[in-house]
Amino acid sequence: MNFRDKVFAIVRGIAKGQTLTYKEVAERSGRPNAYRAVGNILNKNYNPSIPCHRVIRSDGETGGYNRGERVKQERLKAEGAL
Repeated sequence: MNFRDKVFAIVRGIAKGQTLTYKEVAERSGRPNAYRAVGNILNKNYNPSIPCHRVIRSDGETGGYNRGERVKQERLKAEGAL
């Protein structure tokens, strides 16, 4: 399984109402310093079965989202994650 597929598999496993940081996703994928690569991969994702809005920054901020940061925040609030 390549890195991109590992990232998607990890993110698919994030339960509704839960979040992981980009760094946690990178660590779980076996590449702990690749957190920026995780962000780049998720920024290109438009598959609704991969809940990339559940991945946030290590400082607790929501971070970017390819549908807009406001949409990400609204989705996280609706799921009880914020």
